[in-house]
Amino acid sequence: QVQLVESGGGLVQAGGSLRLSCAVSGRTFSNYAMAWFRQAPGKEREFVACITWSGGATYHADSVKGRFTISRDNAENTVYLQMKSLKPEDTAVYYCAAKVWTGYISMKPNYDYWGQGTQVTVSS
Repeated sequence: QVQLVESGGGLVQAGGSLRLSCAVSGRTFSNYAMAWFRQAPGKEREFVACITWSGGATYHADSVKGRFTISRDNAENTVYLQMKSLKPEDTAVYYCAAKVWTGYISMKPNYDYWGQGTQVTVSS
């Protein structure tokens, strides 16, 4: 079993920055592609960013491209989401997710393991 624990969420003013972390335990971290999704009240869960097992490739949703950056540290079993120039529409619960590496990563929420989420609130 794999456990994912997110941290780093909070309240920030528009234009500010936050860095989310997701600590992974239970299995070999480098066996997994990782992703961040978010869900705002009354909306479906949406893709934010994903990263291959090695960190060699990343993908970001158009809505966050140029403002958010996903990265990982396999030695620390942690994936990060650096968020800059935050907007009120970025307000959501952010979820970390892990998917067994099978040669490709996904922008769909078909990941194997999920964290409990961390709240990000951006005030205008």
